Amino acid sequence: MQDTMLLDRRTKDLVKEYVPEGDVLDSIVCFFSIFADPTRVRMLSALAISEMCVTDLSRVLEINQTTVSHQLRLLKNLGIVKSERSGKIIFYSLVNDTVNDVMLKGVEFLGC
Repeated sequence: MQDTMLLDRRTKDLVKEYVPEGDVLDSIVCFFSIFADPTRVRMLSALAISEMCVTDLSRVLEINQTTVSHQLRLLKNLGIVKSERSGKIIFYSLVNDTVNDVMLKGVEFLGC
């Protein structure tokens, strides 16, 4: 068994500094977990096009309204979407373009 590292000290130090740990690692894992659910990905894709209310999201994506509400609540708690009330209707939108940019990079990577 060999216990000598083949990496030079500079590379080893860079890896140790760059690889996330602790709270940063947990936050990154949480962020990318939003893309692990097909319903959420579809909803985020729709919200990248336009802000929408629960009813419109439910109808256009053909997803149960309760499911849409549940996923929006989760996404809002994670700081991915925001809401704005207009009378009795609440409209949801992406907080910023970052989530859409990540999805587009994924599509580009996969060659879809």
